[in-house]
Amino acid sequence: MNLEKICLEVCELTRTVGTYIQEEAQSFSTDHVKEKGLHDLVSYVDQQAEKQLISKLGLLLPEAGFIAEENQGLKQNELYNWIIDPLDGTTNFIHGIPVYSISIALMRNNILVLGVVHEVNRDECFYSWEHAPAFCNGEKIQVSTTEKLSNSLIATGFPYHDYDKLEAYMAVLQHLMRQTRGIRRLGSAAVDLAYVACGRFEGFYEYGLNPWDVAAGAFIVQQAGGQMSDFKGGADFVFGREIIASNGHTHDEFSKILNHYFK
Repeated sequence: MNLEKICLEVCELTRTVGTYIQEEAQSFSTDHVKEKGLHDLVSYVDQQAEKQLISKLGLLLPEAGFIAEENQGLKQNELYNWIIDPLDGTTNFIHGIPVYSISIALMRNNILVLGVVHEVNRDECFYSWEHAPAFCNGEKIQVSTTEKLSNSLIATGFPYHDYDKLEAYMAVLQHLMRQTRGIRRLGSAAVDLAYVACGRFEGFYEYGLNPWDVAAGAFIVQQAGGQMSDFKGGADFVFGREIIASNGHTHDEFSKILNHYFK
């Protein structure tokens, strides 16, 4: 299997679907918004974008199954599975805030082997495949060389439906406000991770996320020289619903803080 060829074709697919999303943004009305759950929104744009992605990816790799946000009843495969978020940052999209992305990862035997994150408004496509470096629009990228958390800019996502760990989250937020250069909340975990991969952020953390939010971005961070873990320093960051991404240099310090508060 030529993963490089597949990856580049996925990049082209995300650009095509990204154009569709941009066009719909021009005339989008909140009348077309539905609530899947508490503060969990979906629109026809998410659904149509995912249909386009699934249709093309199915042709690209017919033997692969799907783990998809808007179509969770799709069949999964024992060997290969696409992990898809057609519009990561739906709330931003609905409110006209220009930070949202398409996120596509490929897993083989539950190991990530390909990732693409296309940030729609800046037209930045971050991508990598197994045994390759990470790229953005054809240029090689890597994580920052910052060695201390005190010199770092950190991204996060605020809890929006699972508040069971809110006290611990606020304690971490307070700690990092005092001990870093600042905290940013963009509203798309896939973009946050892509920005760690290219050195704009030194780290990212969040809990309550799904595989389609993080799989592609996490893989790209690793390929760009970064480090991934769950809050306890383990490797269950795709399906474990908690994630730390860093440039590697700050990871021990970062994970100790998360582990201390999220006991």
